Amino acid sequence: MFRLFGNANRSLKAAFCVYATALGMPTLAGAQQVTLETVDGNTVTGELVEFRDNIYVIDSVLGRLNVRGDQVECFGDACPTLVSEAGPVVWDVSLWGARRAFTEHLEKLAELVDQKTNGEFVLNLTYGGLAAPTENLEGISTGSFEMAQFCAGYHPEKNPSLNVLELPFLGVTTLEQEIAVSLAIYEHPFTIADMARWNATVLMPTPLPQQNIMGTGQPPTSLADFREMSIRATGGIGDAVAALGATPVNIPAPATAGAMSSGEVRAVSFAPHAHMAFGTVDSGSWWTTNLNPGTVNCPVVANSDALESLSPLHREALLSSVDESVEHFVDYYNNVALAAWSPALQENGIIELTFGDEILSTINSAVAAPSAATWIAQNTREGVPAQELYALVIQTLAGNF
Repeated sequence: MFRLFGNANRSLKAAFCVYATALGMPTLAGAQQVTLETVDGNTVTGELVEFRDNIYVIDSVLGRLNVRGDQVECFGDACPTLVSEAGPVVWDVSLWGARRAFTEHLEKLAELVDQKTNGEFVLNLTYGGLAAPTENLEGISTGSFEMAQFCAGYHPEKNPSLNVLELPFLGVTTLEQEIAVSLAIYEHPFTIADMARWNATVLMPTPLPQQNIMGTGQPPTSLADFREMSIRATGGIGDAVAALGATPVNIPAPATAGAMSSGEVRAVSFAPHAHMAFGTVDSGSWWTTNLNPGTVNCPVVANSDALESLSPLHREALLSSVDESVEHFVDYYNNVALAAWSPALQENGIIELTFGDEILSTINSAVAAPSAATWIAQNTREGVPAQELYALVIQTLAGNF
């Protein structure tokens, strides 16, 4: 099960606020039996007398009761259709680019929340306009919007706890492994505190596959050809690129196609879906099939205050939809996004470069251990439990797969 971390990591103890009426009131003609249930399973059954000002009035074995409508769900033919006088609760969600595999779990989350609340809680997915991709944490912190997606590698200084997930050559090979290590790090007390600095609570991961490099011009035929090549790469992938002798350049994803066209970068490191979504596959001429230097970690977070202020029923609708949304993401990525990748390479005449095991082993040895050691030393000096976080990733991989 996917878990929620931070201020909202509490059991949903919705108080079943029932109040006996001080004065009797006549039962409506044709009253029918209903059952009212809280999010944690407490129920009361009785004849529905009236629903007024968001209060259920029922005759039960306990007598005549008033029950707050925002604390319960009503079951039975007599249940009223609830429409908030103030309109639906709307959360703005800050994204970038356009709808693509990278955002499919958010699209699914919005769909499920809408269904479960009959349109009374809406996630307004906004692709650009709310904040730049590198400023979504600031927007969450100030409450400019209630939910956002961000990538740790865009701003390592803002999220030191998450950077361990972007170290090169960690040995993660499947989306399921990426989910497991992400959740392990998100659950760590230091990460919870790290995100709390931004008033943020992690809702779910965005499990992305290993990246590879798409480039322009003459394809490299040896490792020496990568020397001094400018390659868009973030986080630990930048370390892997630097180990090849290339120059890593950290620019947001939406700017990559323009950077390739202008010559600002010669190549771009992305997962397959991003090469398609941001147009680098349209202008590239070659692609590394198995360099697999690492991936980026891009969690979905909520403003902690906004999450806490949701009614219990709306909060339950949101949190109970996380598992299914991430499962949908994995299914979509494996069966839809990747299915389009090979045709895209063929259509654009991309030359595929596959490295031999000896070269891969050499790169791995030269990059993986030194990068981890450097990251641990630098972050330990900054007060980050870096060795502990790194060990947690390695132990999670060893213990679960």
